[in-house]
Amino acid sequence: MDEMRPPPRSRSIYLLPNLFTTAGLFAGFYAIIAASNGDFVNASIAVFVAAVMDGLDGRVARLTGTSSEFGVQYDSLADLVSFGMAPALVMYHWALSSLKFDGEVLGRVGWSVAFLYAACAALRLARFNTQVGTVDKRWFVGLASPAAAGLMMSFVWAFADGSLGWNGEELRYVALAVTLVAGLLMVSRIRFWSFKGGTEKGPRSERVPFVVLALVPIIIAILVVDLPRTLFVVGVVYALSGPVMWLLQRWRQPPAGKVE
Repeated sequence: MDEMRPPPRSRSIYLLPNLFTTAGLFAGFYAIIAASNGDFVNASIAVFVAAVMDGLDGRVARLTGTSSEFGVQYDSLADLVSFGMAPALVMYHWALSSLKFDGEVLGRVGWSVAFLYAACAALRLARFNTQVGTVDKRWFVGLASPAAAGLMMSFVWAFADGSLGWNGEELRYVALAVTLVAGLLMVSRIRFWSFKGGTEKGPRSERVPFVVLALVPIIIAILVVDLPRTLFVVGVVYALSGPVMWLLQRWRQPPAGKVE
């Protein structure tokens, strides 16, 4: 009977991948603190640092064979802070809080939309966790929370450094639209390319077309020229790619009942 008893479950926690997760969590927390102090450029940069850490922790876990259920859950909680709460609060402090000068109702709209974004990020992360292993890895169903955060923070960064001559108060209605669209895209059923290669499992699943690799040095060169504005353009293009693909598919799809 003792031989059939399952081995005791390990309660150890892998250090290396969770260090990257903790670094991303710290970056998101720092972004909130920086935004509350009016340092919106560094707040935006911190969210991008969190995105880099989020991309590294999973890859490090897979490469070192240290994946764990604890790491998955910890990563989701950290993502909620870094890509949900942090972008919402940075955008609120930078622009949406200025809506209160247009009236009490609009002031409430400002923080309500910021909350809506954070709630959509939480729903997006919960849906992603329940769909792991059941969806095509080539696509995200709904805009991924790091991409939505990147769109939000690149918008703030592009204007908060003063190079373009507009501030958050002047762009408050544009910021309202960006926040609302980013939040709704996260919970939509629209598909976005995940850049994760094909449907194969294992190392082959990470393969991407050669043209993508060839574009990397070009993108790096453009980023060096004007980093915040380039990131904003990339974020807008990626956010639009999903709806555009969806519209093209609907346009090409024959009407119901029509025989070709």
